[in-house]
Amino acid sequence: MQMEDWASDVESLFRCSKDEPCCSTDDERFDQIYPPRVRKLSSQHWTPVAVASAAAKLLVRKPGTRVLDIGCGPGKFCLIGSLLTDGHFTGIEQRSHLARAARQAALDQEIYNVEIIHGNVTSVPFSNYDAFYLFNPFEENMFKRQKIDGAVPLSATLYKKYTRYVAAELRAKPIGTRVVNYAGNSHEVPNCYDCQLSSFGERLKLWVKVREVTPDGGQFGTIRHCSRRVAMNRAFSKFGNYPVQDARRAQRV
Repeated sequence: MQMEDWASDVESLFRCSKDEPCCSTDDERFDQIYPPRVRKLSSQHWTPVAVASAAAKLLVRKPGTRVLDIGCGPGKFCLIGSLLTDGHFTGIEQRSHLARAARQAALDQEIYNVEIIHGNVTSVPFSNYDAFYLFNPFEENMFKRQKIDGAVPLSATLYKKYTRYVAAELRAKPIGTRVVNYAGNSHEVPNCYDCQLSSFGERLKLWVKVREVTPDGGQFGTIRHCSRRVAMNRAFSKFGNYPVQDARRAQRV
């Protein structure tokens, strides 16, 4: 598939309602750029095409906006965002084979405003970026049965470490910083951000920093808006304080 052909008619692809689940034949078409091993994981683990389109447009408000995708997998969000906006997209991914797949897809499709970093989120200074995207990048540390593979260490301790790092980095960003997360409880988003918009059945949320952190704001702050809807719109149960459901990334907090 040629990306220029896909992008030229992209608006017509996104026909699903923003209040409905959105995994479709559009994703099957786009995912052909990936090898089978990566493609088969898409319906549960990678951002749907329509969601990626909406999220990218919410984050890129002017040309040159630097967007960081935290836990980018094979770079699906970054590739779609780069095709549909004037932003520059960087993905951080700790699995080497997914980082390679993302780089290869960008190379094959001649997409040049994408950078894929193989590494850990704690090695990335958020000061280099203007806006941020998260699709439950840390959930598998809590629910290992839903993990992608055994390529990286997983633990509750790492969940806390990564979530706290992201929250601290986001607190340090200037007022007006935008964060979009898909699914999840938004635990990484500190209380100096307010939810300005939600769509796709409240699974996609836009957060904007509207105030500086107060001294009594706590480590994470108070989550000011917390959706209980999940990525695949399936039922879920409770395990401790964390929701569990069939689709691995639906509560990836």
